[in-house]
Amino acid sequence: MKSPLVRPTVLAVLAMAVFFGLAVHAAEKPNIVLIYADDLGFGDPSCYGASAVQTPALDRLAKEGIRFTDGHSPSATCTPSRYAMLTGQYAWREKGTGIAPGDAPAIIQP
Repeated sequence: MKSPLVRPTVLAVLAMAVFFGLAVHAAEKPNIVLIYADDLGFGDPSCYGASAVQTPALDRLAKEGIRFTDGHSPSATCTPSRYAMLTGQYAWREKGTGIAPGDAPAIIQP
């Protein structure tokens, strides 16, 4: 003998699953653009006040998104700062992470 509450309970559970599934899907994750360039200072893009070089694409990204006004670098040179960004570790804690020539072998092991 079937209980009269089985069908409404199953329908309620399915409705809640669909509702919460749609709610989770509707909350989209933001897109993050990380611009990592050599010798690019805070005041170099025109969206931060520079006038010598116009950067319209960066200006549009800055206008439509969030601009950061405080940044820090683990190193002032290319290879160590990229090593730190990719590994999450300070480059000075690992040997061989100084400025590397263009034909240097990989520092980060897969």
